[in-house]
Order: sequence, then structure tokens, then C-alpha cells
Amino acid sequence: MLSDRPYMRDDYPREKTPALIWLLSAIIAGYALQLILGAEWFRGADTRLAASFGLTPAALKQGQVWALITYSFLHGPGFVFHVIANCLALFFLGRELAPILGTRRFLGLYATAIVIGGLAWAGVHWSHGTDVLIGTTAGVMALLAVFACFFPNKPINFLLFFVAPVSVKPKHVLWTVATLEGLGLTLCEIPAVALPFDLTLACSAHLGGLAVGVLYYRFVHHARWFNPEDRAPAEPVRQPVHAHQSARAAAAEEISAPPPAPQFREDLRAEVDRILDKINSQGLPALSPDEKRVLTEAKSFLRRP
Repeated sequence: MLSDRPYMRDDYPREKTPALIWLLSAIIAGYALQLILGAEWFRGADTRLAASFGLTPAALKQGQVWALITYSFLHGPGFVFHVIANCLALFFLGRELAPILGTRRFLGLYATAIVIGGLAWAGVHWSHGTDVLIGTTAGVMALLAVFACFFPNKPINFLLFFVAPVSVKPKHVLWTVATLEGLGLTLCEIPAVALPFDLTLACSAHLGGLAVGVLYYRFVHHARWFNPEDRAPAEPVRQPVHAHQSARAAAAEEISAPPPAPQFREDLRAEVDRILDKINSQGLPALSPDEKRVLTEAKSFLRRP
């Protein structure tokens, strides 16, 4: 049989589908389901879908806490630009951040931003029982904030209206988005101002996502309590030397003990690349103590025989 021949066996490990692709697939599938159920022969089933899985103050009052997650997989069927913009932003930001954060942190950051953004929106709209929140923009905003914190001066080049070349920096994009969302929250969303073309704003959810991203970068990503590999190793418990043991034997035992092997973080290379980019754009004095410690750790690892 062919399987008995070693050169015909498929022993190579298959590459797993990235979590970002699964997330995008779920969002696109949710939107496709809305379009299908919105057809005439389903008689408004898409409306019932949004009412069951979209986020509303009434849903939270009734204990439907799953709506804090499921609302992010739904978008307005009549506004296709909403889902296209969110998917494109999620793809480009996730492609840059997922290798740095890792799959668990990336999904954890995204899910936390979705939940906090939903709670912020529900707090603003608590007395508006008919309002419904759908869309994944809160998670995208968190990724934008983290990306701007990692690469504040990295130029982003694109064609405005597919004609005019434009170059912007992530930190300027972050400040502009935060300012516009703040104005929308105070001038339109909180006063419940009616907008033309039946437009609705969810600036509170977007600002909640931005806040999650900034707080994650500032207090979580480099925190020792969040990174077990960065914690100082526990002091080994030494047995007391009895009187009958000679000093030479105790010294020989300590010398023969192998030194602890240095730990190497999986994302150390990505961290070093980011720090080098920061040095090129802002200079060496701009590094934080944690970033200097990462460079020292990388230097000691490269010097190992």
C-alpha cells in the first residue's frame, strides 16, 4: 500500500486557521443570515433576529446577558458599508496585533471591548427601551487604540477616494476618532437628537472600546501580574546545614547546582521589533523601564552559547 511507504505519508503538521479568520467568518455569516431572513418570504424574520440577539436595555433588564456578545455579530442589512468597514478594519488591525498579543490576549481584548462597549451604551440608553445596538465597532476601536499605542508614528498610506495619496500617523487617527466620538456622544447621543436618514449613533459603545484598548496597553500588557513569564522566580528553599556536614561539602553542593535556565517569551521578537521602531521614531530616551528591560532580556538571550 502507498501508506506503507514513508515518502508517501503525510506527516507534516497542518496549519491551523487563525482566530482572526474565524472571527471574520462569524461576522460575515451573521450578516448573510440577516440578509437571507430579511427577504419577503420570511416576513421580517431579520427584525426578530435583531430583537433576540441584538443588545437592548430591555434584554439586560430581563437577564439576557448573552446579548452583550451576540450583538457584535449583527449589522444593519440596509447599510452594507457598516459591515464592510468593520471587517476591513478588523482584518488589517488584527493582522498586525495578533502576532504581538497572541491568540488568547487578542480574543480576550476584543471580547472585553465588546462587553464594556455594550455596557457603556446600555447605560446611556437605559431609559430608551426601543433602541437596539448591533455591530462590532467597539472591538475594532479597542484594536485601533492598542495599535496606536504600539506604533504611534508608523505612517499609514492610502488613497483618499482612490485618487489622492494620503499619509497619516496612528496617534493622530486615534485622537481624531476619540474627539469625534466624544462630540457625537455629548451633542447627539445623550440628548437623543434625531438624525437625518434615520441614522443612529453608538458613540458611547465606541468610546468604551477605545478606553479598553488604552487601559489594556497601559496597565495590562506589560504588567508583571498578567505575564507569568515575567515574574521573578521563587527563591529555592535551602535545607539547613547540619553540624556534621563540612563547609566544603555544602559549598560543593551549591556550586554543582545548575543555574536556572533563562525564560524566553514567545513574543519577544515582536516586542523587540516594536521597541526598535520606537527608537527610530522617538529616540532612546522615549523608552519606558519595561521596554529597556525587554531589550536587556533579548540581549542576554542572544549571547547564550
